[in-house]
Amino acid sequence: MNQSLLNINKIVIHCSATPPNMDIGVKEIRKWHTDPKPKGQGWADIGYHRVIRRDGKAEYGRTITTVGSHVRGHNVNTIGICLVGGVDSNGKPENNFTTQQKGILKNLLLAYSWTLPNLEEVLGHRDFPGVAKACPSFEVKDYLKEYEIPI
Repeated sequence: MNQSLLNINKIVIHCSATPPNMDIGVKEIRKWHTDPKPKGQGWADIGYHRVIRRDGKAEYGRTITTVGSHVRGHNVNTIGICLVGGVDSNGKPENNFTTQQKGILKNLLLAYSWTLPNLEEVLGHRDFPGVAKACPSFEVKDYLKEYEIPI
């Protein structure tokens, strides 16, 4: 299903829930999302629109005009960005994202704020009702304030 750029009004930040020593990207996450259950999710494609690797490289997932699969009940009119990392070596939530990841996320958010005329807010996955996850392992509103991102 496609969506118009004019209808996109939210960006949702996620984490891959992987430890900092696990360097993955779109290829690996796409496999997790598309492999049949129970090994994967059985989806048609990766659920996110962008994935930011540990070194700061931003990789493309779904096209921006393709509805994502990243927040149940809130995929239409949203873009999903996933930061690789987010848990410690024991699987506990941890804000362990690199300086490069944080900088690229800022650049992506600013670019989207210029290209999406109806963008209203940026949220973390955990900011949605009924989501029992720590994802993305940091407070998105605090990040926006710290990096002076006016969304």
